Amino acid sequence: MKYRSTLKQVEHLDIKKILDEKDQRVVFDKTNIIPDHRSLSADLRKYISYDKISRKSVLGIDMFQYSSYGEFEQTLIPFLFKNMFESAIKLCLENHRFIFQKYNSERIERNFISTGDGGFQLFDNPLQSLLFACNFAVVLRTYNAYHYYPRLRRIIGGINMRYAITYDKVYTFNKNYFGRGIINNARILMKDDLNRCLIDEHAHTWFTTNLDGVENLQIVTLDDIANIFEFSKDYDRSYLVSGDEIFENEPSRKYGIINSDILKVGVIQSKETAISVYNLHLQVAIRLINDDDPNQKRLITVSLGNLNTTGI
Repeated sequence: MKYRSTLKQVEHLDIKKILDEKDQRVVFDKTNIIPDHRSLSADLRKYISYDKISRKSVLGIDMFQYSSYGEFEQTLIPFLFKNMFESAIKLCLENHRFIFQKYNSERIERNFISTGDGGFQLFDNPLQSLLFACNFAVVLRTYNAYHYYPRLRRIIGGINMRYAITYDKVYTFNKNYFGRGIINNARILMKDDLNRCLIDEHAHTWFTTNLDGVENLQIVTLDDIANIFEFSKDYDRSYLVSGDEIFENEPSRKYGIINSDILKVGVIQSKETAISVYNLHLQVAIRLINDDDPNQKRLITVSLGNLNTTGI
């Protein structure tokens, strides 16, 4: 299945062509003068069209105190993270067929910026980021509880993750990803030392606009999700018959998202803009099946983030 990228692509050759027409690469005049840049600036602004760069949701996942592990253990952690990441992808594609119908494992991996002990994952909207974080947290719990590579768990030890979700502009240049969504996400993660799940103002607004607030995640149905504007445009509703592992057909707090809490914890400064940061805490119950032995099943309840409200 092929997917058309909606990310703005800034090309090196396109910018160089504009510069070749309106600028000089090197100038060694005897007298230095400040040149008139207005024509070049107008052409560059027209090409970049920053206002038209689309927003993407960025999920940041970072291992807490990675540097505190021994050198031997540190060499194994990137392998472990990659395997947990791939398991989370599989869970998302199986558990949320309607919501992730435009994704496959290749697209998700292509939209991931790895840092070895974590990274930044791009999605179309904050709900997809949140669901991926929930499924990753379940995989993490199975590891910490000695159900996932138990001997490797004994060697490396337990691990903790912190999460951040932002919703802002992202673009590509030279096959890499750039933009405020990624920059702000990294800043939020860097400021958190309490293993929380933090979201920015734009992600908070998205949930408020589409679901009347993050708190409603515990009573939202799959049909409610399907009626969100982004999911109602060009999503195939036939996937709804597959159901969803978290969002049921009737409001319930017995399974899926059991509790959802949100609290504003502070403000970070990004250039001239102040961004409000919110602490999100979810309790999620997800059923797991052993791929190697389908008769082995487990219902696991995890907390995504925590209720610590200390500032950022």
